[in-house]
Amino acid sequence: MKIAILSRKSSLYSTRRLREAAEEKGHNVLIVDYLRCYMNITSHRPMIIYQENALNDIDAIIPRIGASKTFYGTAVVRQFEMMGVFPTNESQAISRSRDKLRSLQLLARNGIGLPVTGFAHSTKDIDGLLETVGGAPVVIKLLEGTQGIGVVLTETSQAAKSVIEAFRGLDANILVQEFIKEAKGMDIRCFVVGGKVIASMKRQGAEGEFRSNLHRGGFAENIKLTPEERSTAVRAAKTMGLNIAGVDLLRSNHGPVVMEVNSSPGLEGIEESTGVDVAAKIIEFIEKNAHNKNKIKDRIKG
Repeated sequence: MKIAILSRKSSLYSTRRLREAAEEKGHNVLIVDYLRCYMNITSHRPMIIYQENALNDIDAIIPRIGASKTFYGTAVVRQFEMMGVFPTNESQAISRSRDKLRSLQLLARNGIGLPVTGFAHSTKDIDGLLETVGGAPVVIKLLEGTQGIGVVLTETSQAAKSVIEAFRGLDANILVQEFIKEAKGMDIRCFVVGGKVIASMKRQGAEGEFRSNLHRGGFAENIKLTPEERSTAVRAAKTMGLNIAGVDLLRSNHGPVVMEVNSSPGLEGIEESTGVDVAAKIIEFIEKNAHNKNKIKDRIKG
């Protein structure tokens, strides 16, 4: 098969590992900077052109779309779908997962555990919003934030009001969530491929840091999931319509709660901490499913 990896840089760990895994299995691999693609949108012969060449012989694509480039990146994925190319994650599923509010509403509709979450537009409603999530301390998140950027823990109601007013003053959309104190700065990344959790790691934030992101000084190690955690991760990925997902969980006093479902999860931390060849698992998923063009149908409501 000829597999295209949609990625801005071939030197990125995840891109490099996916390429190595595909080539080890005898596939031809093309790294495509999706921002350099342009499209011919026609009814009978849709095309994608990259470096002056039409990409009309691709069997499958692996989208590695950056959060800040979601609009154009998903447009490229959608064009490949129009051409009958198999995507590991479909364009609608990627867009759905990138909208934090929409994804939380869908997860809640399906009965998946979440931190108590509030959302409001007017700063006149701050007191009621804080009361809705149980009061301070609370976590305030920018809807457009990624990798822990735009996430603030406020210890008091006054601090929360100040942060919310500041964000809303910049016309930024925010979520307010209960602070899961019992998690103690630890979360769990579950890597889901094809409806199964293939690897999981515990991420612990640096001392004094409630965010567990590895690039913020946290560390990771292999962890054994409970059946409920495994089921929650699989259901969360399915709710988003994602074949490949990184599902982030917290262990709360009322069971596992989902913090986020990532459509382009990184491979470096999970492979190093678990020893699982995640890249090979992704290529195996493509081998099993790329021949079935009927699978390119998003059936998620919402």
